[in-house]
Amino acid sequence: MNSTIIQAMKQHEILELRYHGYSRVVEPHAYGQDKDGDQILRCYQTSGGSASGERAGWKVLKVREIHSLHLTTHIFSARPDYKRGDKMMVYIFAQL
Repeated sequence: MNSTIIQAMKQHEILELRYHGYSRVVEPHAYGQDKDGDQILRCYQTSGGSASGERAGWKVLKVREIHSLHLTTHIFSARPDYKRGDKMMVYIFAQL
C-alpha cells in the first residue's frame, strides 16, 4: 500500500479508497509516521463520504485503516493552502 501512496504523490495522481466504511476520492499530499508510530496520510478529500459528514476538505487518515486503495488516471495539483513539513508527522516518507 505504501508504494501506491508514494507513486500517487510522485505522479500527482488522485487515489480512490475505502476508509471507515466510506468510499473516498483523495489527493495525497504527505505520507509519514505520527508520534504514536502510526503511518498517516495527509490528503485533500474531493468527494465521498465521511463519519464527520464533511464530504470535502483536509483529512488525516491512518494508513492501516485504509482499504481498497487504487490509483486513478486523474491528475491533481498541490492545494494552495498546503504546507510542507506536516507537524503531525515525526517522520515523513513522502510529500509534495
